[in-house]
Amino acid sequence: MEIDLKNAPSVLATEGQVVWTYVIYGLHAVSVIAGLLTPAFIVTAFVSGWPSIIAVIINYVIRADVRNTYLESHFRWQIRTFWFALLWVMGTLLLAATFIGIPFAILIAWAAGLWVMYRIMRGLLRLLDQQSMPQ
Repeated sequence: MEIDLKNAPSVLATEGQVVWTYVIYGLHAVSVIAGLLTPAFIVTAFVSGWPSIIAVIINYVIRADVRNTYLESHFRWQIRTFWFALLWVMGTLLLAATFIGIPFAILIAWAAGLWVMYRIMRGLLRLLDQQSMPQ
């Protein structure tokens, strides 16, 4: 088995940085659960819920501290998940503005919600295994 040292993190993550990464995944998961338990779609609860908004703010505040650790890829994964989910929400809102687009908007909102759940669960599982996220 060959090890790729070019892409390997050069700095070890501290316990505090790992804990913050778990907290961020937890905040995102709270928003996903809120989407499951309320009439809101998962994706809309994810991008408009306070837990995810707080999580993405923490991502940006702490991001520089996790540079060159395996956690950097998790922070990038979390930030990208939030912003792409917001793009999906904006697209569904545009589709829902037309009567014909409403069924497509609902379908896209469901698919985006499943995508968000997948991203949060996959990231959390890889964090539990102390693995970085794929590029």
